[in-house]
Amino acid sequence: MPERLINKEDGMSKMRNRQTGASLLSIMIVLIIGGVFFSVGFKLYPAYFDYKLVDSVLTDVSTDQDELSKPLIRLRQDLAKKFRINQVKLPQKDSIVVRQEKGMIYFDLDYEVRVPMFYNVDAVVSFNKQYEAVKP
Repeated sequence: MPERLINKEDGMSKMRNRQTGASLLSIMIVLIIGGVFFSVGFKLYPAYFDYKLVDSVLTDVSTDQDELSKPLIRLRQDLAKKFRINQVKLPQKDSIVVRQEKGMIYFDLDYEVRVPMFYNVDAVVSFNKQYEAVKP
């Protein structure tokens, strides 16, 4: 019996000797993958940040009765001014369409941003949302 216990202990010590930490290669692979994800996130962040600003402005305008009572031309000018103040540059001039139908005002947001990633690889981020408000 004592021999068996000794053998078990020897087996455990052999396993401990074979256990090692992460190799340099595995650490480098993890760092490279993490760097790629960080780079992609860092490049896509401005597009999403601009979208959140546009979303905030359009939500505020669609709930503000004073803004909604203005003519559509004036409403478009005010939107352009708010975007300029927030330093938002939409890719196309017609990214936001403001229209009035049957006592309702609709704000149609539809645009996409092309972000260069690596060499000839681009990411395309699309944004599409509709806001509606009752014309006072």
